[in-house]
Amino acid sequence: MSNTIYDTNFNFPGQKSVYKGKVREVYELENDVLVMIATDRLSAFDVVMPKGIPYKGQILNQIATKMMESTSDIVPNWLTATPDPNVAVGIACEPFKVEMVIRGYISGHAAREYKLGKRMLCGVPMPEGMKENDKFPSPIITPATKAEMGDHDEDISKEELLKRGIVSKEDYDVLEKYTRALFERGTEIAASRGLILVDTKYEFGKTKDGKIVLIDEIHTPDSSRYFYADGYEERQAKGEPQKQLSKEFVRQWLIANNFQGLEGQTVPEMTDAYIDSVSQRYIELYENITGETFIKADTEQIQERIEKNILAYLKG
Repeated sequence: MSNTIYDTNFNFPGQKSVYKGKVREVYELENDVLVMIATDRLSAFDVVMPKGIPYKGQILNQIATKMMESTSDIVPNWLTATPDPNVAVGIACEPFKVEMVIRGYISGHAAREYKLGKRMLCGVPMPEGMKENDKFPSPIITPATKAEMGDHDEDISKEELLKRGIVSKEDYDVLEKYTRALFERGTEIAASRGLILVDTKYEFGKTKDGKIVLIDEIHTPDSSRYFYADGYEERQAKGEPQKQLSKEFVRQWLIANNFQGLEGQTVPEMTDAYIDSVSQRYIELYENITGETFIKADTEQIQERIEKNILAYLKG
């Protein structure tokens, strides 16, 4: 097993605060500089698993960086540099307390709700007669309020978001426009790799001068679900499960082991062999999504490597 980075406790020059999310740790420095470290933590059903997954942070950070670069012409983002395989540096923003989830297909959470007989998700109607993994007539936006670590994200309608004052109507219109533009571009990128972008989530923030920008990760297997395009129609016609490229395989393993993050449930033991298999799946995801061979970073002294690279960047 390779070394993993599960948590950090750095103290950088000009450091003002540290925020620890489910998988990322964000250091805010003076002059509106944000240093985001992608750890190897694994979260499912809004619960952080007790062990890290080798190379997962590097994989998510590098996919997110590539996707930010390939969408910066249509939506501005917070990113300025990636001084380490696990690190992104950018502009400090005030995050919107909402995740903009967009779904092109009825899968995952939407499919689970549909099977319970629900035909509205976040105030958006879902057509009758759909099968799991069918394509929606057009993509639907189903926002969720952002949870703190250990809490569950909550489905919320656009109307409720505005009513509660979580987002202003003016800002929400921009978020919705950006979400649709990003999903369209993400769909094109996925298609060029023989993939279908099924659903994803985007997070946004506002800079000090009032500009709305894309933040956090984008089009990664943690924030998105992909199907292989080849054989999609045949599998749907036969009622077979789709070949997926996402974190769903972890969720399915947890469900099979009687865990869905509900009260009283215990996270099943993740053996070294299982953790290694998850790491291999993430590498497969990286190579399929980017079309590039994954190059493992040196994890011998992972904490020291990250700290050294960030300090060198800040000095330079």
